[in-house]
Amino acid sequence: MLAAVAAVALTACQEGKTNGAGDPSAAASQGAGSGNASGGTAGSSQGTGGAGSGQPTAARSAASADNSSDRCTAASMRLRLGAPDAGAGNIRYPLVFTNSGKQTCTLRGFPGVSLLARDAQTIGKPATREQGAGGPVRLAPGASAHAVLHTINEGLKGSGCWKSADLVQAYPPGSKEAMTAHTSGLRVCGDEFSVTAVAPGASG
Repeated sequence: MLAAVAAVALTACQEGKTNGAGDPSAAASQGAGSGNASGGTAGSSQGTGGAGSGQPTAARSAASADNSSDRCTAASMRLRLGAPDAGAGNIRYPLVFTNSGKQTCTLRGFPGVSLLARDAQTIGKPATREQGAGGPVRLAPGASAHAVLHTINEGLKGSGCWKSADLVQAYPPGSKEAMTAHTSGLRVCGDEFSVTAVAPGASG
């Protein structure tokens, strides 16, 4: 009789261990399912924001590298977009950087430029580089330098025009911080959108 009772107890104990081991497996399975659902949501979220947020990153990468100790930074400048200059099917806009700080600083190379809608969504692609890299431009407090944005008139190429931009976003050469300027009606046509290196003065 004692042997039979011991056998029953041992069997019950083994069943308890099997059931106990099964619960963590079920929890791990649920955890994996939860992880996949969460990962899908995160992936969707990143995918949705990727197109909008990826372009400014591309614009930042398009800016020239500049590790100068006296480099002009976004925090020490103001940005504005000048009046367009149209001719022979081309439209050019001066993008003007003004030193609003108290120290002389230097700009060298190309800014990274993109166009934004009112809701900060990117329009089209970042500007490509046009012409040579140029030399350093020293800006005393209150002095300005400019780069030139270039596009073409509607109808010169068959690819149509982008949506009109509300803002121009620019990363100064060597900077990871962007600046913005309002624009009324800047529209890229024919997928032609380029920027020159900075040059002295407020306009060309």
